[in-house]
Amino acid sequence: MNAQKLLKTLLIAFPMLTLAACTSSDDASQATGQQTNQQVEDSTQGSGVEIDAVERTKTPEEIRQEQFAELRQENMVFFAFDDSRITSEYAQVLAAHAEFLVQNPTVTVTIEGHCDERGTPEYNIALGERRAKAVAQYLQNLGVSSSQITTVSFGEEKPMVRGSNADAYAKNRRGVLVY
Repeated sequence: MNAQKLLKTLLIAFPMLTLAACTSSDDASQATGQQTNQQVEDSTQGSGVEIDAVERTKTPEEIRQEQFAELRQENMVFFAFDDSRITSEYAQVLAAHAEFLVQNPTVTVTIEGHCDERGTPEYNIALGERRAKAVAQYLQNLGVSSSQITTVSFGEEKPMVRGSNADAYAKNRRGVLVY
């Protein structure tokens, strides 16, 4: 009878011990996995490396298009009344345009000369031409090829702002770089 009791006890105890052993090893492996994940997270946080953040390298054409867009934002040179001299405040804008044109010799630019409504149409066409040529000469002095530049004068024909006041006049006296 003792043997039967011993056998029954073993039959009940053995599966329980097996289950207990499996459970504790699963807990241990989960704890080890959690420690490993925590170590990886800690090491990446300390190094400043972001695993998910990968930025695509831009192609030269994409870079050129971005520069193009920036240049189109600042493409005007304004002039004083009855004047075609470029003031120093536009040196940086024109230098950026010149740098772009020198780096991209296949790109061409048209420089438009504009005037306000005061003066005769003939005079304003001539003044617009002088303004466009002044901008063209400035770009050529910075290394831009003359084959990349064309000029046109619109005189008073294409005002940026309609009106007969000082602000409108000032905005209409301009040279525009058009790519």
